[in-house]
Amino acid sequence: MARKYGAARIRQDLKSKGVSEEIVSRVAAANELERARAILRRKYHEPVSSREERARRARFLQGRGFSYDTIRSALSSSTNFSEE
Repeated sequence: MARKYGAARIRQDLKSKGVSEEIVSRVAAANELERARAILRRKYHEPVSSREERARRARFLQGRGFSYDTIRSALSSSTNFSEE
């Protein structure tokens, strides 16, 4: 599950299942940027070509529970797919 979702989504799922707040607070946002980049590479095989496509990908990552800063960084780095 951690491979597909951001820290916010994981925390929300744990809270909804009744996991204690102490355990939920341990969910770290470490490696969140790398996970977001990996998800973008798996789902989209081409770089962003338009503003609409960039917004579509941002909404996709937002739905997965990634933070705005992570989404912005992942999308700006995803313009050069050949480097990654």
